Amino acid sequence: MNKITAKKQLSADVYEMVLEAPLIARSRKAGQFLIVQCDTNWGERIPLTIADADTSAGTITIVFQTVGAGTHRLALKEPGDYVENILGPLGNPTHIERFGMAVCVGGGIGVAPLFPIVQAMKAAGNTVKVIIGARTRELVIFEERMRRYADELIVVTDDGSYGRKTLVTEPLGELCAGDPKPDMSVAIGPPIMMKFCAKTAAGFNVPIMVSLNTIMIDGTGMCGCCRVTVGGETRFVCVDGPEFDGHKVDFENMMIRMRSYKEREDSDHHKCHLELGLAPHTSAVPVK
Repeated sequence: MNKITAKKQLSADVYEMVLEAPLIARSRKAGQFLIVQCDTNWGERIPLTIADADTSAGTITIVFQTVGAGTHRLALKEPGDYVENILGPLGNPTHIERFGMAVCVGGGIGVAPLFPIVQAMKAAGNTVKVIIGARTRELVIFEERMRRYADELIVVTDDGSYGRKTLVTEPLGELCAGDPKPDMSVAIGPPIMMKFCAKTAAGFNVPIMVSLNTIMIDGTGMCGCCRVTVGGETRFVCVDGPEFDGHKVDFENMMIRMRSYKEREDSDHHKCHLELGLAPHTSAVPVK
């Protein structure tokens, strides 16, 4: 049982939650993730990247978006409540070393799992430049946290309501074209964003790591749903990743597979709102 010590709603469907988990807090490394079961041993297994940890307080921070029934139930919990099961840390840690200049790119909720990588890159002695993007100003998360570690922070929004009106690939391309160019880049966000970040970096011969955690389900390698093609070979994100060389990932195949059950997922998303007494297509706040 892991007690919830703090909770914050970051945007309409995105929540930040701090939980007591001292062993995980002490052993986790950047890039690793958890399996969270909200209520019972038979509940849905939810893979979530560890967004932050406080070893002195013995707590970890998760950030999640309410998509299915499991994440909606998790969002209904409050400080003082408990999460029944948390398994972790899982997955291979991010490869961190003193590269020189590292550019870290996050899109949407992908900014949260990018944060510990930014921390680790800075601690290793790198010059760290961070690009974070969102559709609108209201969806920008972790900005102030990033400012504490980034040597330069660039914020972009699709609609121009905050920062630059552009996509994250534009400032990434500008940094890659600079002198000196980045020695390493990292991208975490929607698959289409990571695909074009990799394409942008490839044009300047800049290496890039991408995190494919969005395709994970079981998180232990047993279900096989997170298989991806990397360098022409089959890999499983939860046990071989979650991070891979972005220049070798077959993003087209990954995105086709992720769309396979889109219609069913949309239907279940609407259904779980109704079953939990929530307004359709809104945040996890009970209907009164």
